[in-house]
Amino acid sequence: MNNLNDLITFLNDIIWSDVFIFLCIGTGLYFSFVTKFLQVRYFKEMLKLLFKEGSNDKGVSPFQAFSIAIAGRVGTGNIAGVATAIAMGGPGAVFWMWIIAFLGSSTAFIEATLGQIYKVEVNGEYKGGPAYYIEKGLGVKWYACLFAIATIIGCVIFLPGVQSNSIADGMFNAFEVSHLKTGIIVAVLLALVVFGGAKRIARFSEIVVPFMAGIYILMTVVIICLNISEVPAVLKLIFSSALSFDSTFGGIVGSAIAWGVKRGIYSNEAGQGTAPHAAAAAATSHPAKQGLVQAFSVYIDTLFVCSATAFIILFTGKYNVKNPETVGNDKVEYIVENLPNVKEGAAFTQHAISTYFPSIGNEFIAIALFLFAFTTAMAYYFIAESNYYYLSNYKKNPVLIWTLRFVFLASIIYGAVSEGGSIWGIGDIGVGVMAWLNIIAIILLRKPALRALKDYQEQKDKGLDPKFDPEKLDIKNTTEWKG
Repeated sequence: MNNLNDLITFLNDIIWSDVFIFLCIGTGLYFSFVTKFLQVRYFKEMLKLLFKEGSNDKGVSPFQAFSIAIAGRVGTGNIAGVATAIAMGGPGAVFWMWIIAFLGSSTAFIEATLGQIYKVEVNGEYKGGPAYYIEKGLGVKWYACLFAIATIIGCVIFLPGVQSNSIADGMFNAFEVSHLKTGIIVAVLLALVVFGGAKRIARFSEIVVPFMAGIYILMTVVIICLNISEVPAVLKLIFSSALSFDSTFGGIVGSAIAWGVKRGIYSNEAGQGTAPHAAAAAATSHPAKQGLVQAFSVYIDTLFVCSATAFIILFTGKYNVKNPETVGNDKVEYIVENLPNVKEGAAFTQHAISTYFPSIGNEFIAIALFLFAFTTAMAYYFIAESNYYYLSNYKKNPVLIWTLRFVFLASIIYGAVSEGGSIWGIGDIGVGVMAWLNIIAIILLRKPALRALKDYQEQKDKGLDPKFDPEKLDIKNTTEWKG
């Protein structure tokens, strides 16, 4: 087990190196500047587009695609991930999660718009994602296959366990339900949803996702209102810790940046390459419309849900912050240790909620985790199946599809009974590899997305409802768009 943990740590150190941190921030900065900060300019337009178009026989509605993407974005990273970021990087990690979300919104626009431009019809449904736009846009088949393989491995083997592990921890802490029993229940419920295909996933998502996010945010708003006088102090703590003005946390600014970026990307998935799969499934008249909708989903995830979790934890003043220089060889020291018997993760958040609602705190977070992580795992299967269809040349092989499904469900059960630290480490490997491959691709393939944005704005300026004509923009290999 120690050898496995050492390998996981070694791979994460390579994947999540300083080079990757700078790549993520730099990519977000670049796309923000070249799109003239669309995440600010088009904010009202994002809200309007959510409900402006409906579904058709081939594609889900923009709101359903948005819900699938939110299902993937809003998961354990919003509850357990935020707590872990604070434990490893201090309160300043929250600031860097905000930064990566703001910049990542423009990155999300680019990748989602590309997903729409290069989507294809498979068995009567729209499919798409990085593998599709890498081949069609860049013309590099081997790179597209590499991304598809990495994504299937990540979404079927590496990532589902993170979600089920957090669900199992939450259910055990709140109701003393065994981890194995929780894993089996989650696997059975997921089977009922994911085996129905993209449209069943979309219908489930558009009902459950707004409900779960709304209830969670409502609970946190109540807590914030109860502690409104503490908001300035918490904001000061976050900013001072992030920028090395706080003497307590000044020595771990590097960890704050690294963990803020890592958990920010894990949570909002901007640049990771997962959301374009949902974006491609939407029926819309112009790719930029779905790009703007997906850009808005990053705000929902990080600026709303993650911030809510962070404020709840920091209001209590009860959380652990490790000194990363002394972690290892069973020697762990803390800068702050107010919860000596509570390991970082979902338990932080459960303890914080229980401070204000002693009778329902643990139970509320357990149920929230169940819904958040369940819908994220559901989205992972949707993404994995899209990449399977790419590798199989859009053909359905029942044996391979069912193998994919059973491996996915086995990963759910295994993750539920596994040790949490190693599962999160494995999940970080999956996220990091996908993000590396996708970010390089969208930097190389930025021009079609930028042309689509310019075309969208020009049609809007003329008072038109934008319609996409790839021939006019000299964008080739767009089989589902008629010029």
